[in-house]
Amino acid sequence: MSLITGAGSTLAISVASPATEDATGYAALTYTKIGNIEKIGPVGPQFAKVEFQPLDGPKQKLKGAADNGSLSPSLGHDSADAGQNILRTAGFDKTNKLYSMCMTLQDGAKRYFGVRVFGYPENVDGANAVVAANPSIEVCTDIVRVAAA
Repeated sequence: MSLITGAGSTLAISVASPATEDATGYAALTYTKIGNIEKIGPVGPQFAKVEFQPLDGPKQKLKGAADNGSLSPSLGHDSADAGQNILRTAGFDKTNKLYSMCMTLQDGAKRYFGVRVFGYPENVDGANAVVAANPSIEVCTDIVRVAAA
């Protein structure tokens, strides 16, 4: 195994949910690439720490519920980008609709997961900055990892 960088990585969104929450189910969906992404951010489970201190022994530490994380990608706002438009629509949607995402890494490995988009704030940071967006995306399913071919 060799190291890779984030260069060339992509994030894509689908308005559909997979028939099965596995590589085959997610791969069968149609995705729209989200353009102008500068950073995707971390994704993956983080477990709550559950502690119990018995009176006559060492503190016990256990894994509690998993939180599969959240994304707040940084992207250059482009009102003509189809992927951004789906993401923006999802951010303004007042229902609890689940969208599917596919993150493709530089080496071709994929990460599939279901999300809800909680917002799509735009950021005008000054005269010498690109108008950006920083959507708030919560990962709501387990992450399906597919190795590079």
